[in-house]
Amino acid sequence: MTTTGLGSVPGDDIREWTKVLLEAVDIPFLAELPARPYGDMVSRAVAVLTELAADLQPAGWRLTGGSDPRASLDQRRARSLLAEDLDALEELADGYTGPLKLQLTGPWTLASTVELPRGDKVLADHGARRDLADALALGLGEHVAEVRRRVPGAEVVVQVDEPGLPAVLAGAVPTASGWSKHRSVDGPGAVELLSLVIGAAPTVVHCCAARPPIEVFTKAGATGVAVDVSLLTEPGWEQIALAAEAGSTIYAGLVATTGPLPNPEQAAAPLVRRWRELGLDPELLKKVVITPACGLAAAPSPQDARSRLDLLRRTAEAVAEAAENT
Repeated sequence: MTTTGLGSVPGDDIREWTKVLLEAVDIPFLAELPARPYGDMVSRAVAVLTELAADLQPAGWRLTGGSDPRASLDQRRARSLLAEDLDALEELADGYTGPLKLQLTGPWTLASTVELPRGDKVLADHGARRDLADALALGLGEHVAEVRRRVPGAEVVVQVDEPGLPAVLAGAVPTASGWSKHRSVDGPGAVELLSLVIGAAPTVVHCCAARPPIEVFTKAGATGVAVDVSLLTEPGWEQIALAAEAGSTIYAGLVATTGPLPNPEQAAAPLVRRWRELGLDPELLKKVVITPACGLAAAPSPQDARSRLDLLRRTAEAVAEAAENT
C-alpha cells in the first residue's frame, strides 16, 4: 500500500522538510509551510497566477485589475518563496525517480477567498471566477512543467484542495457585508470550473468534509479523491464506494493531525470496518492511499508531525493485513 501527506507541515525549514518527505512517505510532496510569510495555501496559489495580479490586504488577497497587470510586492514575494522551495526540491531530489505530488488551492476555494478589485469575493462575479480559474489552470500547467524540468525523474501528481466547495454548493459563503450569502452554484457549474484545472497531471481533489462532493470531483476528471475518514457521514461513504468501484484512487485520512497517537490497528480500524460493511472488494482496499486526516500545520511541533508521518506506513500495513484477512 501507499502513503503520502496532504501538503502543510509545521515550522519554517523547507530544506529539512524536503529531506524528510523524500524518505518518510511513498509519494513525496512539495511541502507547504504556512508558518512562513506567504507560505499558506492561498498565497501559494496566488504565486502561480502569472496572468493575474493581486495584492495582500488586511482582509486577504485581492485582485488588482485595471490596465496594469504587474504583480504587487506581496505577489512577487509569494513567487520568490515558491521559487526558493523549488530550488531546495531540485537540489535535494537530484536523481529522484517516482511519484511527486504538488498541492494547489482549487478554483472554487480560491474564488470564495480572494476579493475583486472593488470588494466582495470573486465568487460573486461569473466572469471573474472564470478568468481566475483560467489563470489558475495556466499557472498550474507552468508550475508542473517547471517541476518536471527541475526533477526529470518525477511522475508529477497534482492535489487540488477544495475545502470551500461544499459551502459554495450550499450557498453558505457570506457576502462582504456579512448580512447575506452568495448564491449557490449547481453541480454542473461546479464541474465546469473545476475541470479547467484538471489535466496538467493526474489529479486528486482533497476536501475534508462530512459529505465531500465526490461526484463533482470525478465528473471534473479527477483520478482520485482525498477525504478525512473520521468526518464522513453515510452519504459520504456511499460516494466513496461508488468512486472506488469506478476506478478512482481513494486517499484515506486516517491519522489524526493532533492529539494522542493511536496504534496502527486503531488508526486503520474505521476504514477497514466501513469497507467491510459496504461489501467493497478487499483488492480495492489494498489500492487505498493512506494519509493524515488533513494537513499537519496544526501539529504542535515538526517532531510531532514527523511521528504522524512515520505512523502512516505502519497503518498502511495494518490495512493491507486486514484486506488479506477479509
